[in-house]
Amino acid sequence: MQELLSNAVKHFKTITKHRNLVMVHCFKAGIPVQGLLHDLSKYSPSEFIVGMKYYQGDHSPNDAERADKGYSSAWMHHKGRNKHHFEYWTDYYTKTHTVEPVEMPMKYVIEMFCDRVAACKVYRKDTYTDSSPLEYLEGHGTKIPIHPETLKVLHSLLKMLAEQGEAKTFRYIRHLKK
Repeated sequence: MQELLSNAVKHFKTITKHRNLVMVHCFKAGIPVQGLLHDLSKYSPSEFIVGMKYYQGDHSPNDAERADKGYSSAWMHHKGRNKHHFEYWTDYYTKTHTVEPVEMPMKYVIEMFCDRVAACKVYRKDTYTDSSPLEYLEGHGTKIPIHPETLKVLHSLLKMLAEQGEAKTFRYIRHLKK
């Protein structure tokens, strides 16, 4: 019981730190309302209880739940309520009878960028560099079901971050948003 309580506190601190960083990034990107509303579902019982049970500290508890159960109920809940995840943007195509990715609206691509940068900062801690989010994407990018145009925009923003830093990238994003 003591470990579960300890994990609850640590999980709360981790998701709050992440959320606060995303908020800061969203304000810099010119999407403050999205920053304020970002990831509120993580505090819901459906996600929080699973998060404290499978708390890892150095990566998402959803990975541990997935390893244990074969799926993550918290992730299924989260991705269906948060439009900054590309997994939200899929639809059934009657011509092909398959579920396929849909191009994301730019404001959600920008929030996804902010989310990925913040997640790398939280989990990589002192080893974070502006190249970390790009390296993560390039390590997983060919395997994810994301619309090609959405991937192209996300990749270009992460590449700009890696090569030119946060200040220039957020200035560009504010211009891009218009």
